[in-house]
Amino acid sequence: MIQTVGMDLPVFHLDFLNNRMLIALIAVLHVVINHGMAVGGIPLVAYLERKAVATGDAAWDALAYRILSCFFIITTTVGALTGVGIWLSASLVNPYAIGSLIRVFFWTWFTEWLVFVTEVILILAYYLTWKKWTGARKQAHVKLGTALSVASWVTMALIVSILGFMMDPGSWRSDRTLFSGMFNPMYLPQLAFRTPLALLMAGGFGLVVLLWATPKASAFRAQAVRVVSAWTLFWTLPCIAGGWWYARVVPSSMRGNLPVALLTQALEGWAQSALWVLGGVSGVIALVMLWGTLRPQGLQRWAYVVPALLSIVLIGTFERVREFVRKPYAIAGYLYSNGLREEDYPLLQRDGLLAHATYTPVRAITSDNELEAGREVFNLACTRCHTVDGVNGIREILDGMYSNRDPSGYAESWDREDIANYIGAMHNVRPFMPPFPGNEREKQALAAWLVSLQTRRDIIEGAQVTGVTAPPRPTRQEGGLLATER
Repeated sequence: MIQTVGMDLPVFHLDFLNNRMLIALIAVLHVVINHGMAVGGIPLVAYLERKAVATGDAAWDALAYRILSCFFIITTTVGALTGVGIWLSASLVNPYAIGSLIRVFFWTWFTEWLVFVTEVILILAYYLTWKKWTGARKQAHVKLGTALSVASWVTMALIVSILGFMMDPGSWRSDRTLFSGMFNPMYLPQLAFRTPLALLMAGGFGLVVLLWATPKASAFRAQAVRVVSAWTLFWTLPCIAGGWWYARVVPSSMRGNLPVALLTQALEGWAQSALWVLGGVSGVIALVMLWGTLRPQGLQRWAYVVPALLSIVLIGTFERVREFVRKPYAIAGYLYSNGLREEDYPLLQRDGLLAHATYTPVRAITSDNELEAGREVFNLACTRCHTVDGVNGIREILDGMYSNRDPSGYAESWDREDIANYIGAMHNVRPFMPPFPGNEREKQALAAWLVSLQTRRDIIEGAQVTGVTAPPRPTRQEGGLLATER
């Protein structure tokens, strides 16, 4: 556990892209490679190699080696770099979340690192000895592939316990033990879903390699398509069952975030349609694989690529939803997404954020530094999720609150009182946003700074900050943000 208020590190903020987007791009790419080419890909390669030994057909051995070569190059370059990239980006964006997880899961991560090193050694040995271990030694090579498959799965199994903990720590909230943290309510259901999903993804990627690794219209290509397609179909039902189990154990408080998690606030009304689309995507993958199993010689070139592309869509959507539904928390019930512990809120709301922040030029708010203080409060409390002008930019959000114009041509803006009131109640209107962590004076300073960002009515901007009298504002229309509070 963090023993001090999480305000003693400088804030990293990537305004044009958004901190969350930085992590998402790196993490999703890593998961695609890790699941499809390591956790699922190595067992597929080992299965094909075993088939080569059982049939004595060198064509199966050559195909397995080509698939391994592709997976080996990608996992040891892009896969490894994005794995490190997750650590770097997460440590920059939310070091308190990483710090908390390391304290809870130190021995889990230590074990995972040992297994990962073993995995690296095994994949090097597996790849480099492929053409050397022949004849009687080929059986030993198949066993090496099996050991590598187990190691690849164990690395995922250990990390999944941490991912599940972030959604629902379970009894860890009371006993604070590693065992209860690892075997949280989300762990086994998520593992039961991810394991067949990875094996299913491997079949999609295997088809892509088949497209260029086997002669066109050859009898062997048809056999290989049938085998890989049947492999993928075999894991479809376990994947559906694991997904159903996982969906059932997601905390009810998080299910309300699903519409926004699937799409955005602006499109959340289409959430049900999005679920149907995702179901259709899954159906297309299954149909292509059924086609490949029953009529492999007739499988069109585009069909070799579609399952891999659609599986990326599915895993990307799953990762986005998994990350978003636990909002407003980074660690459910413990650490908010702004990097502040829930138990520290009473202290911060009494003393203020600035009083406990090490890296800030503002300590006491005055009329002269109010805008600078507001910007500092924004940096400390809001930049884990918001930018100023980039992705999820606050200026665009403010400008888009009311787009109606009065006869004089002015756009309605939020004044300081509106914004301050909303900041205090935003977690009720938007349950995926954490409560404001600062005191009343900081809330007013943040509101003043946000008013200064509004660009649609310069006169009102100046009026709210400097006190200059502005022309009367238009009457507020239905459909604005405050209307959602009803």
